[in-house]
Amino acid sequence: MKLTIELVPKTSWYSNVRSQVPKWVWDNIRRKCYRNANYLCEICGDKGTAHPVECHEVWHYNDKKHIQKLTGLIALCPDCHRVKHAGYANAQGLMHMVIEQLMLVNNISSKKAFKHIDEAFNKYRERSKYKWEIDTSFISTYVQDN
Repeated sequence: MKLTIELVPKTSWYSNVRSQVPKWVWDNIRRKCYRNANYLCEICGDKGTAHPVECHEVWHYNDKKHIQKLTGLIALCPDCHRVKHAGYANAQGLMHMVIEQLMLVNNISSKKAFKHIDEAFNKYRERSKYKWEIDTSFISTYVQDN
């Protein structure tokens, strides 16, 4: 699937790049991400209406050592970004938009979309049982790359 749900464990909420750098640094990071993607979504190739793209943090989870490592940043249109954060979208009553975008971008049925959602939330619940070590060392390399 091109577009997948990536739910951050509850025990890691608010532990992200924005929380670890000054606002002006985050602004530079996200703007670089937008420019690198030519202001288009790196998954669906589209862009939003209010603003073209948003910066999404890509994490790798070592489920044995409970290390959550930042491995990249990608520009996503607001619709694809909403899918990545389906838990937040659900809390806002926007799950129908998540399902629609999952089906559209991946060209899948609602049955497959619901299966993916269930699997993502099951993984989220399992990962949320643990405290994660957050590794954002990727940022120092990303900031230095011009």
